[in-house]
Amino acid sequence: MTSTSSENRTFRAADLGTLTVVAWSGENPEDEQDMPFLLAYSLGDGEGGPEAATEAIELLLRNTGLPIGGPVVESSRNPSLPVTLLVEAGQAVLNMPYLNAKCVPPPEWLAAVAERGHAYFMFTTRPWPEAKPGVPLDEEALAAFVGAEETMTNAAHCTLTAKSLRG
Repeated sequence: MTSTSSENRTFRAADLGTLTVVAWSGENPEDEQDMPFLLAYSLGDGEGGPEAATEAIELLLRNTGLPIGGPVVESSRNPSLPVTLLVEAGQAVLNMPYLNAKCVPPPEWLAAVAERGHAYFMFTTRPWPEAKPGVPLDEEALAAFVGAEETMTNAAHCTLTAKSLRG
């Protein structure tokens, strides 16, 4: 039996399927202040299904220099990291090679990112088909998905400096 190594694969954005970014804030246990969080995930609904989405995200993250499962990469210490966060006009815009994604975060997220100057970003290879864009997310469902070991260990983690067009 032979298998195709993702090392030899070419990234195909279509394999991602529907890519979604969700923003929320929550108390950081280290300093008891709100931390702005961003989560990127695929619905796994591309032509190749969830497996193709997982492989495409793994390849994208590897090519971007974001290790899956840790350590946390800090964009402020890695100026060549090709992942950026633009916060402007009440929107969060995530830019990476091959993709741009935006979301409208809640006001408390915007306040937390303005206070901290960065957001904690996770991009998981684990598809989440139940969390469709435009459908409100239940807090318990979000907490269960984000906090699941399978989600955490199959994600790249980084802090992204929040930039704006005003400087």
